[in-house]
Amino acid sequence: MKRIGLLGGSFNPAHRGHRRLSLHAIRALGLDEVWWLVSPGNPLKPQQGMAPYQARLASARRMARHTPIRVSDFEARAKTRYTADTLDKLVRRHPKCRFIWLMGDDNLAQFHLWRDWRKIARQVPIAVVARPGYSDDAHASVAMGWLRRAVRPAGQAKNWTCWRLPALVLLRFRPDPTSATRLRAADPAWHRHFMNASRIPISGASVPSPQPRTGSLNP
Repeated sequence: MKRIGLLGGSFNPAHRGHRRLSLHAIRALGLDEVWWLVSPGNPLKPQQGMAPYQARLASARRMARHTPIRVSDFEARAKTRYTADTLDKLVRRHPKCRFIWLMGDDNLAQFHLWRDWRKIARQVPIAVVARPGYSDDAHASVAMGWLRRAVRPAGQAKNWTCWRLPALVLLRFRPDPTSATRLRAADPAWHRHFMNASRIPISGASVPSPQPRTGSLNP
């Protein structure tokens, strides 16, 4: 069974924080790959300031180069808007893969706002990565109150395929201060750098489409 970490998000733009988080998760969880699920539209994020989908996809492809990170337009092709629906389809399409959902603790703080969030926690294990300034809100969140008994020791993180669901592991790495918000503020027209690459049709986007083969993380 292939061990896959899933990182959903707007990637507006993709940055080294996404890359670092993914590479740390690969080591801590013993993953074969991380798939970045670039969301066509995050229901919890305003559309104002959201770059065109193809530019975001292209920025993710560039940031993921030369790593075991695969960039996917799965949600655009599968026409899913919510993580629970995306996971339903991914699990059916890739029976030889085992998935674990990756999120920052900024997303854990609002996880209870995601549609069918309890269902998500029963679909796949969840690995939460600490982010500067969010830990207190995450640990006091509604979702964490429900998931607290499901927390597994970080020292056993590589055993996640054996865990009974729901299961959550808290991972701590040296924080990366990079922020998509600050990157956009510094260069509001960042997506123009990807205009040529963004002309590639969605169906030609790289990855996870192993054959027979989700806002900032994707709710």
